Amino acid sequence: MTTTRQAVVAFVILTAEAAADVDRTSASTELRNWVGKRIGAIAKPRQVVIVPELPKTRSGKIMRRLLRDAAEGRRIGDTTTLSDPTIMATIAELM
Repeated sequence: MTTTRQAVVAFVILTAEAAADVDRTSASTELRNWVGKRIGAIAKPRQVVIVPELPKTRSGKIMRRLLRDAAEGRRIGDTTTLSDPTIMATIAELM
């Protein structure tokens, strides 16, 4: 059996009303457990990170490469094409 050492990390954006008075730690735990019950233990994310927004290019495409780098603990690559270059610092801080 081969182990890839990869796991699911979910980046979640809450609605404005939900984000106003939520405890990020308990919400992350609750979401993780919900996925485990609803879909199954194999799909349960290793980590749920509640973020204000996702890193997007100026044309609106999500930069999945940067999210993968952050989730795997690698150095974040080039962020010059992002519409908001500060978002990756915020995501790294939340992880």
